[in-house]
Amino acid sequence: MKVDGSCHCGRVTYEAEINPDHVVICHCTDCQTFSSAPYRVSVFGVPSENIRLEGTPKTYIKTGGSGRKVSIAFCGDCGSALYSTKDERHFNLRVGVIRQRDKLIPKAQGFCGSGMPWATNIDGIRRIPES
Repeated sequence: MKVDGSCHCGRVTYEAEINPDHVVICHCTDCQTFSSAPYRVSVFGVPSENIRLEGTPKTYIKTGGSGRKVSIAFCGDCGSALYSTKDERHFNLRVGVIRQRDKLIPKAQGFCGSGMPWATNIDGIRRIPES
């Protein structure tokens, strides 16, 4: 599936060919902290040759639980999270900045033991319409 995305301010944009079956929710505490949300949704394992990036994101290198270094990319101007990569050959694109995000339905969840118990079923929470 062809997708395109950009940071909030538009300084970093990309087009990518992704597999929509690789959309995953991550409940790990790092994803909670980086996204300032109870979980993050990403398209995992997008080969570098399937991505065309314009603009230069800022990166932050973190050490994962496995001890491997992970590069976290975001816009240095507006702060939008863009992707992560361990090897520069495969990228995990953040669904929130993909224009077609409404079509990217998660197929799996990871690190569920770290998840917020209230975040798995929000049907009963009062809905406030857009204003």
